[in-house]
This record gives sequence, C-alpha cells and structure tokens, in this order.
Amino acid sequence: MAATRRPGRNHLFVPGPTNIPDRVQRAMLVPSEDHRSVEFPELTKPLFEDTKKVFGSTDGTIILFPASGTGIWESALTNTLARTNKVLTSRFGQFSHLWIDMAKRIGLDVIVQEEAWGTGADPAKIEQALREDKNHEIKAVMVVHNETATGVTSDIGAVRKAIDAAGHPALLFVDGVSSIGSLPFNATEWGVDCAIAGSQKGLMLPAGLGVICISPKALKASEALRGNNDRLAHVYFDWEDMRKQNPAGYFPYTPSVPLLYGLREALACLNEEGLENVYHRHHVLGEATRQAVAAWGLKTCAKEPKWNSDTVTAIVVPEGVDAAAIIKHAFVRYNLALGAGLSEVAGKVFRIGHVGDLNELSLLGAIAGAEMSMIDNGVKVTPGSGVAAASSYLRENPLSKS
Repeated sequence: MAATRRPGRNHLFVPGPTNIPDRVQRAMLVPSEDHRSVEFPELTKPLFEDTKKVFGSTDGTIILFPASGTGIWESALTNTLARTNKVLTSRFGQFSHLWIDMAKRIGLDVIVQEEAWGTGADPAKIEQALREDKNHEIKAVMVVHNETATGVTSDIGAVRKAIDAAGHPALLFVDGVSSIGSLPFNATEWGVDCAIAGSQKGLMLPAGLGVICISPKALKASEALRGNNDRLAHVYFDWEDMRKQNPAGYFPYTPSVPLLYGLREALACLNEEGLENVYHRHHVLGEATRQAVAAWGLKTCAKEPKWNSDTVTAIVVPEGVDAAAIIKHAFVRYNLALGAGLSEVAGKVFRIGHVGDLNELSLLGAIAGAEMSMIDNGVKVTPGSGVAAASSYLRENPLSKS
C-alpha cells in the first residue's frame, strides 16, 4: 500500500540536523567542477579565515574535513596524542560518553569524572585532578561544551581558569558541535586548543562537513609527535596533509564541493545577522521554550538554571509516561520531529531543538505540536498554556539586539 501524502512541511525540531535556509540550499545546487582548477581557491581560501571568526579565534588554524563531528573528535585526539597518554574528561551525557568511548578504543588512558546527568563539567574537580598530576602525565582535558542529550551547557571559560590555576600544560579540547555558530564561543580567549564543530547544527548545513579550529599550541604538540612510534595512527584525518595544500586553496583528497559552497553562504547569513544577534536570538528562543515548560508544570533535565542550554531543551515527562510515545505521535500525527531521550534518559525526556535557522513563529509551532502530542498521550497539561507563556515572553523580547 502506498504511503499517504502528508500535506505541508515536516517541522524539524531535533537539536541537529537543523533547518537549512533556502538561500543556503540554493547555493549548494552547483554542477560538478574540477577541485584542482586554478579558480577553485577563489571559493576555498576565504572560508578558512571566515570560519575562524565563528570560533572566536584570532590565531587558530581551520581545517575542513568531509566528516561528522565524530570524525573531528578522532582528528583532535590522533594528531596530538600518543598511545597510553592520559586524558581527563567529565561524563554527564551521551555525547561526552561517546567521546570517552572513542578515546579508550584508540588506546588512550582516560580519567573520567562522573557528573550527574543534568549538570556539566565541574571546573573545581578538574583543577584538583590537575593539581594532583604532579608529573603532568595528563596531556589533554576533553569537555563537551553543549550536551544535547540533557540540554546542558558547561562553562568553558571556567574550565580554562581551572587549568591555568593548576599551572598545568594540558591541552584543552572542546566539543562545540551543538554550540558553535549558536552560542558564544571564544576559542582564543578561553585557550581552546582543539575546537570541534559539525556542519549540521549552528552552521545550518547538511551533515557531512566537520570543522576543527586548532591553536598554535596544539599544532606544536602535533609536530612534536612526528617520528614517535607510539603516535596514534591516522591517515585520512592527518592535519599535516591538509596544511600542505590548504594555504593554496586545495585539499589532499576530493572535498565535498557543494558543502563548501553552502558553507560560504551560511557564513554570509551569520555575518549579515551578526554573531551577537545570533547568540541573543538563541537565548530568547531557549528562554521562551523554558517558559513553556514551566507553564506545562514540567521540569527540564538541566538541574539548575546555570546549566540551561540555549540550543536544546530536554523536557522530563511525568512518571509513568513514555516520552518515546510522545515523540512518535508528534511525528506521525502532526509531522513534527522532536528529539528522543538517549541512554540514561531514554523514555524519560523529549527534546525541543531551538538551534539554527528559526524565529518566533517557528518555535511556537513546535511548542504547540509538543503540547498537543503530550495531551494526546495522557499528560495533564492545560491546552494552550505553553504556547501562551512562550508567546508572551517572545512579544516582550525581540530576537535582535539592534
């Protein structure tokens, strides 16, 4: 039996992939071309400098890999560390867990600080662990900036202060996959040595383009490992291969040319809106969502306001309610895609992503759909309460500062 056509559009409100602006989609509709032609650098060379601004970097090196954020995690680790090196990290959600799993599987000695899901990295605990590391065996600190599984944002500036207070030389690696391009990010100010992003979130592109911003310190660490037999193996993600060809505008292997055109247009979108306005817009939309949650009489997964993420809200459903049923019903009945609970919070939360290219009316549609799906699944919320609370907040708080 043929599937029934659904009128209207699918409303995508997972925390990535995000909605792609029409002008970015049009920019990617390009014919195949020779990526080694004399004209190709006109496209690529400006991208390295323009992308750096989104990371808040003045002295970093941008590398663009055909990969997801997971590939860039691997790139950061394998280019700077040797087998059995110690790394320190906090686990407080699915994506911090997956980074830990990768680090262990490639041969690193991972020191894990367990934090409650719904909280983030604890700078005081990080500082203490580094102070106790008298011989500086810990080579890197890994932190997920924005944990999408729980809707939590960690304070990377505070983590940098903790590392400095301990007087420790460890590199700082930050997963900014669901924050860069949406939340304030200051790679140079925070002393981030490897900042990691994926194209499918704040950069408003399809998945498939991984971005890393590398500090001079991290480049030196990579260079110092050359010839070391214990260096972690890597070929596809080798920085040196990229750095030999990128300055001239080329790549050591075939790049995703449509995504590069899309990136150019997405960066133009961010620049035209202004990054400060982008950050402000995400904060307003995030707070409007939290106002809706409060009006429903529910709680977010983030345990305190200081942890609230402005790109995704994880909403805890009442005891005895299956969040997965709400998500499935929203998709099948209302053509609304909500984020699922992952791992420890599977079935306990659903997530509204408010990241990327969206405005007030976009968000209100998601809140209305989530509200209807909850009511249909027996959650006792007052019809219209979440929409009313969010719309009231949005009327009083413009999305643009200027």
